[in-house]
Amino acid sequence: MTAATPSATVDLSALPPYALALKERIAYLPEAQIDRVLRAFQLGAQAHAGQERKSGEPYITHPVAVAGILAELGLDAETIIAAILHDTLEDTELSRETLATEFGEVVAELVDGVTKLDKMRFGSRQEADAESFRKMLLAMARDIRVILIKLADRLHNMRTLGAKDAPSRRRIARETLEIFAPIAQRLGMNKFKAELQDLGFRALYPDRYRVISERIRAALGNRREAMGKIEAALSARLAADHLPARVVGRIKSPWSIYSKMRNDHKSFAQLMDVYGFRVVVDSAMSCYMALGVVHALYKPVDRRFKDFIAIPKANGYQSLHTVLLGPFGAPIEVQIRTAEMDSVAERGVAAHWAYKTDSGPANSAQARAREWLSSLVDSSASTVSSSEFIENVKIDLFPDEVYLFTPRGDILSLPRNATALDFAYAVHTDVGDHAVAARVDKKLLPLRAKLESGQLVEIITAPSAVPNPAWLEVVVTGKARTAIRQYLKHLQHEDAVDFGHRMLDRALDAQGSSLDGIPPAVLDRFLDTSKLKRLEELLSDIALGNRMPDVVASQLLASRGRKAGKPQASAHAHEKIRITGAERGVLSFANCCHPLPGDEIIGYLSSGKGIVVHREECPNVVELRKSPERCVAIEWDRDVQGDYRAELRIEVINRPGVLATVAAAIAAADSNIENVEYVERDAAAATLLFAMEVKSRKHLADVIRRVRRTGVVSGAYRYPL
Repeated sequence: MTAATPSATVDLSALPPYALALKERIAYLPEAQIDRVLRAFQLGAQAHAGQERKSGEPYITHPVAVAGILAELGLDAETIIAAILHDTLEDTELSRETLATEFGEVVAELVDGVTKLDKMRFGSRQEADAESFRKMLLAMARDIRVILIKLADRLHNMRTLGAKDAPSRRRIARETLEIFAPIAQRLGMNKFKAELQDLGFRALYPDRYRVISERIRAALGNRREAMGKIEAALSARLAADHLPARVVGRIKSPWSIYSKMRNDHKSFAQLMDVYGFRVVVDSAMSCYMALGVVHALYKPVDRRFKDFIAIPKANGYQSLHTVLLGPFGAPIEVQIRTAEMDSVAERGVAAHWAYKTDSGPANSAQARAREWLSSLVDSSASTVSSSEFIENVKIDLFPDEVYLFTPRGDILSLPRNATALDFAYAVHTDVGDHAVAARVDKKLLPLRAKLESGQLVEIITAPSAVPNPAWLEVVVTGKARTAIRQYLKHLQHEDAVDFGHRMLDRALDAQGSSLDGIPPAVLDRFLDTSKLKRLEELLSDIALGNRMPDVVASQLLASRGRKAGKPQASAHAHEKIRITGAERGVLSFANCCHPLPGDEIIGYLSSGKGIVVHREECPNVVELRKSPERCVAIEWDRDVQGDYRAELRIEVINRPGVLATVAAAIAAADSNIENVEYVERDAAAATLLFAMEVKSRKHLADVIRRVRRTGVVSGAYRYPL
């Protein structure tokens, strides 16, 4: 439907007070642009006519308030217009074509970017939110103004959250704290972040918010005089050294107090026993001169100085941070920055519009935000699940960073607790996939080594090296996690297809046929009936236990117009499928019997898990054989690699040092101990249960021999027997 086009001139006398207030806020725009914004208001008011918010106000008051928040940031007319119209595509009859015709393609694209996914259907509320969030991030990558509108939309919704019911308030507040506040922080918009966090905190934990807010007010009342004296002393000393500066006292927010109490295990008194000040000067050189002045006034605390001007944070934030010993026995935290840096710290990427600057791209919050967004696009392309994508993004949204140097002298920022493996993937996915070790400050370290700011890191690679599942326990960045999962999924699929092919061929062979003997037309018809796109999907389904190979074989033969006969003995019918143990995407090893290379084994098809391998003598096999269609005849290949879990039950004489003696014997046999526990213990004897890694049944026998020779062991047995 095409709405009527509003008139070219706007009658100001017909505008409601909230629209006139918006007109005053956008006074920085040229007259022609102001008129376009007011025409957008008329179109939006017409489209939303008759709609109300939960509070009973006309719905149009919400988009106008969102536009007002963006006007405070000094944003351009297209963004203001898109904010006014941001809900029209979803909630009204207005079409995208009308928006594009009336206000241009840029506005239509921005509105489309923030429109929720109302027409798509998802399995759960969480999944719907995840997919909507994913779309928003990808729209951000095309035009960063999309997220500015979305953040302003969320900020106004949080300011008016009282009209919602309690469950909705909690859900929206949690989403705000987990997703939107961290995005604002990642984009350097600290003013938005602080208000979103405090509003989210108040809605999620109203009692905690009230108690902490009251205590902050009381503490500030007692400290006002001391803060005034310190502020006056700083201002006087800077003026005496002819440094024009503005000194402002900083007050911690309820959310920052609460999160530090919870995460750093500090008391309220410890956190409030700090005086915070911001010193704003006219140039970067003046920042360093001001640092010298404040260090001359009060003694600095050792190792508490940070230079974010030379090395900006990942979101473009720049400032000098120092901690001083004050005159009242409490530390003084001082941030020193220029007016431009202060604008970027408050507004982040939005400072680009409000604060015209010639600073280089290395210092630009916008350039850094775009770099982050492009990495999100790469991550999204290789992550199928929206929920998994959000988890990866959340990891990157809490940038408590370490700054690291590449051998070329480039600086990479990674989250705290990042490992050498995270660094490898940050350099390039190929470097991560083939990493084997790291040289950190010229010292050789394993990939799991955690990194610290200032280190020079070089990754050592090998063409034969590939990711393994244990790496997922090592990495903390979303990029590394996505790349490793992608590789493992590809590997699992290849293994599953190969294994499924062998199982189906064996089932068909038992009935006197083969997969090559099934006509392509019959196979295509069967796949279509089974709602499968390719043969690989069918084979993977068989290997993962979702379809029985005998049943599929019978169905294929029936589709071919031939009844499945009795199983016929052929040259290959009784051959077992050989396994190397490397098929970890398809195979798992039963915890009840811990099969090892060299054991007689049997496979059991478990739905969704693939083949679970048991020892033939496992007590559970009797029960498993009651479902013969799920039993798979398998055996170990001649060439088996890797380590396998085994358990030893060891009876020892209970005396000091016996555990160390046995552990040393196991280690001497080249076995890695995973766990040890006492099963029974009295004054004379004890029974120990060791979990360890061995390469084969023969290797385990060697371990048992060495253990029995220690002289402290009365018995050593494989467990279970």
